[in-house]
Amino acid sequence: MSLDFGTLRERMCEYLNSQGLDAVCAYPDSRRLRRTGAVAAVSLRSCQGGPGGFQDYLGERYDEESGQWQELYGKKIVLTFGLDIYAPPREGAAEIQSAFEQMAEALRLGGPAGLRLLELSCGETEFDQEAGLYRRRVEALCQGYLYAVAEEGGAFLDFIVRGESRI
Repeated sequence: MSLDFGTLRERMCEYLNSQGLDAVCAYPDSRRLRRTGAVAAVSLRSCQGGPGGFQDYLGERYDEESGQWQELYGKKIVLTFGLDIYAPPREGAAEIQSAFEQMAEALRLGGPAGLRLLELSCGETEFDQEAGLYRRRVEALCQGYLYAVAEEGGAFLDFIVRGESRI
């Protein structure tokens, strides 16, 4: 049982796109495309875990499909997403500021399912000589739970990331 952290990055990217922002995964498999406006490059910079309950026991939930109670075990996690915003020289700092404000509002209203925004921070807008683009470093700290479901007899079924209100 493993968790693909790349899917977390993709979920953040999909959420931002659904809110009208142009967002791409920071390390795509294909060549980077030049954009005409601002774009957010989404990466997962860190993941920290800690106890979520006594001996990692989070409680029980009733599974309507199987008609049985399932035990939940897991850890609280805090993910640091990189949401760096880039813009071409002709758009510059104004386009980056506008994109950041749109991003902040989208994350304030919600976020990817299962994750809750704790903090959003950004640096100053700079010109990245190597890329030939303006850039603002942005980080979002999000909290959720990495948990496993155990069926009767104690066998774990799968690991899932969920937010606090979902358990």
